[in-house]
Amino acid sequence: MGTLPLEGIRVADFSQALSGPFCTMLLADYGADVVKVERAGSGDDSRRWGPPWVGDTAAYYLSVNRNKRSLALDLKSEDDREIAQRLARHADVVVENWRPGTAERLGLGVDAVRATNPNVVYCSISGFGQESQRPGYDQVVQGTSGWMSITGTADGEPTKSGLPIADISSGMFATQAVLAALLRRAQTGEGAHIDLAMQDSLVSMLTYQAGAFFATGESPSRRGNQHASLAPYGTFATSDGSANISVGNERQWTGLCEAIGAPELLTDPRFVDNGKRVANSVELKTALEGALRNVTTDELLAAADKAGVPAGAIAPIGQVLTDPALLARQMVLTAEHPRLGELKSPNSPWHIDGEVATARIAPPDLGAHNDEVIAELRGLSSEG
Repeated sequence: MGTLPLEGIRVADFSQALSGPFCTMLLADYGADVVKVERAGSGDDSRRWGPPWVGDTAAYYLSVNRNKRSLALDLKSEDDREIAQRLARHADVVVENWRPGTAERLGLGVDAVRATNPNVVYCSISGFGQESQRPGYDQVVQGTSGWMSITGTADGEPTKSGLPIADISSGMFATQAVLAALLRRAQTGEGAHIDLAMQDSLVSMLTYQAGAFFATGESPSRRGNQHASLAPYGTFATSDGSANISVGNERQWTGLCEAIGAPELLTDPRFVDNGKRVANSVELKTALEGALRNVTTDELLAAADKAGVPAGAIAPIGQVLTDPALLARQMVLTAEHPRLGELKSPNSPWHIDGEVATARIAPPDLGAHNDEVIAELRGLSSEG
């Protein structure tokens, strides 16, 4: 891409772990110059969140910190705090996910930064909002937001998502809000303070599950891999494994029954429309799996595809990340680290005019860019 969308935008990144770093990695992929401020001597906590490891660095850290420069500072030191404050003073965007109140104690709170940089877009990510001192790690927030109450099998215990969805969604929402604030700033010259809570992010994503509560007054329950409003829509056993089938209309239902050689299900009074199929979802699953007893997963997927019925395999991550179609979409990035060698990570999913994000900078070693960043800040300060 000749010019990345955020080229020329400076981001002072005071975040660590996942929610903030995921946000700033997305901004960096769009072309922003992200300076990641880390604790001198120890760095981002996620550097030690292993196994697995690549050399002496946790794979966790390496997965969300490409395209950034690392500035290691001791914020208990007056001199280093002054460097951090200078960085914030010359930034277009500041991102932090400290516990509320910490930034203020360091002289890096939104009011202090705005006093010298009134047009800054300042994004604060926390567990429960800036008015709450409560710490909010992903697993805690998955529970408090209602997500775990609807995740898992009906007769099992509440289950967290396979990914830290509170961290990732708040990072995505933060990126979205920062981009919107930058657009407004370009139009009006006004900066913004974004207060984004992980709890709020997951509540926002409850969507139709929240709609079910508002419609009935009853909290939705766990349904495992089956859908509360559509059937058949879930995971079904085949002769050699299982597959996902997602029927969203009557045409697809007809196509599925014909594809698997079970046309008798079309006239079964229990399954004549979606409402009946949802009400009789247990019986429907039994009937479909009976029809699939002698059908392999590959045979099912081929027949469903031919009939225009949404269906898919349940693929392990290793298979996904080596899939030729995914690789053709350039969804695996490779960065060359000066010490750790070749590092791979999933790419950002956007294609803009046919161009995709690139790994301009490998996830940096702690303090790898101290000299150049501090020299740049001195130059900016001398320019006023």
